[in-house]
Amino acid sequence: MTSDTSLAQALSTGPVVLDGGMSNQLESAGHDLSDELWSARLLTERPEAITEAHLAYYEAGADVAITASYQATFEGFARRGISRERAAELLALSVELAREAARRAKAERPLWVAASVGPYGAMLADGSEYRGRYGLTVDELERFHRPRLEVLAAAAPDVLALETVPDADEAKALLRAVRGLGVPAWLSYSVTGDRTRAGQPLEEAFALAAEAEEIIAVGVNCCAPEDVDGAIRTAARVTGKPVVVYPNSGESWDAESRSWRGESRFTPAQVRGWREAGARLIGGCCRVGPGAVSGISGVVRRGD
Repeated sequence: MTSDTSLAQALSTGPVVLDGGMSNQLESAGHDLSDELWSARLLTERPEAITEAHLAYYEAGADVAITASYQATFEGFARRGISRERAAELLALSVELAREAARRAKAERPLWVAASVGPYGAMLADGSEYRGRYGLTVDELERFHRPRLEVLAAAAPDVLALETVPDADEAKALLRAVRGLGVPAWLSYSVTGDRTRAGQPLEEAFALAAEAEEIIAVGVNCCAPEDVDGAIRTAARVTGKPVVVYPNSGESWDAESRSWRGESRFTPAQVRGWREAGARLIGGCCRVGPGAVSGISGVVRRGD
């Protein structure tokens, strides 16, 4: 069911379960995502598949579904011949598809929708989202992000997920771009160890959000599970805000072969540690599916 309680209010009372990876859930259902638009392509071709993916996560125990708008941008759609007006409709559709899944879910608990806002590098579709340092100024990055944020905010999600941010400079731009939109947001960095992917210390990167009223949680995503523990402590200490964590499974992406290598290192014991360390929004990113989210839910809600 949808909720009259805000996500920020829920976080003040205890941990909340996020969903897992959208792309791996769609691929497991047989959809080909070998495209620059990635999962956003299905907004145009198979929107029902996206609703079904959200529903699988809600039914597995997720309280929050993250929309399929991570790689959905005006510029990316334009390369496919999609007009700006139609692109805006597709961005809004991403929020509605998650809302529809929440309506269908047989859940007696509150459910929320987070509108995904991926980094500039996601639009480039060349892996630079894991490096940052695009050669753009903070002002230029703000001008890129603001129009998409305005459209997503107008679709009335519960929260904006400013996610997989590799660079503190881009975080500065996003923090500017969300001002005045009337929708809360969380900010999560993609990291390696105790630094952003662009190499800035996490202490400095998290500090940017400490005084931002719009930001209700700060943390990390799309990183190795073992990078989470230190990030929780640093984010909580530096910002005083609830901490959001949703790492990858621990497998490694081979860009040349476009495939995942290695084995999952995502375990319930890790989740228990994250909860005990103070994480309040806990889920998974790439290669973390409904089964793992069900395990996360068991740890978060029942203390398994």
